[in-house]
Amino acid sequence: MPAADGAQARGIALMLPGFTGSKEDFNQVHATLARRGYRTVAVDGRGQHESDGPAEDESAYEQGELARDVLAQAEALGARVHLVGHSLGGQIARSAALLDHSPFRTLTLVASGPARISASQEARVTLLREALAVMTMPEVWEAIQAMGPPEEVGGPARGPGTQEQLRRRWLSTKPAQLLATGRQLCSEPDRIGELAALPLPFHVLSGARDDTWPLAILDEMAQRLGAHRTVVPGAEHSPNVDRPLPTADALADFWDRHPH
Repeated sequence: MPAADGAQARGIALMLPGFTGSKEDFNQVHATLARRGYRTVAVDGRGQHESDGPAEDESAYEQGELARDVLAQAEALGARVHLVGHSLGGQIARSAALLDHSPFRTLTLVASGPARISASQEARVTLLREALAVMTMPEVWEAIQAMGPPEEVGGPARGPGTQEQLRRRWLSTKPAQLLATGRQLCSEPDRIGELAALPLPFHVLSGARDDTWPLAILDEMAQRLGAHRTVVPGAEHSPNVDRPLPTADALADFWDRHPH
């Protein structure tokens, strides 16, 4: 979304969604950020929702491949960008920055921790991966509905939009992408030492409650990074969906401090 008419143009942000998410997870922050002078570009990752990718080749979704996609997207925007990654998107964002930090002005990790997800969330993601190995995407969706609202990382029945819109998003996502990225979430190493060595301003933003990476872990990660830390009251794992206005203001406040 472009900066709002009359607003001083202050920069561009590239936004990456989380596991089972999509670009629509940022829909409710765009208008506020436009009024603050920021052009925002949210993307579906390779194999997510409306971005194509192979249905069965998991190697296409290795983290390095997805990170190089982010570098290509930043290059296409034609200017240094503020990079934002939610959950899985945060780990892909940091992988991109570790490959080449020069396209980025800042890096904001939204509800995205230093290493693998918590044991309880790992169990849920593992269950999903096991289901995807033997069931079709429509069958998995119906099974999830029968179990009730999920609490796993960016669960497919959570997010902005109607249940039918969420169903279409789920069905258009490639199963190989979910299998590969789910495995990454359950095995990601701690790379914060490498990340902290980069000459980038960091921002760690989360809700006030998060079962995927508990707040104490996110607080410690922020300290290790020397990062600005924001906790959005009343929000959980997806503050950009749960409390979009304070989330957008926190992003813009941070970016305003790092215009170059």
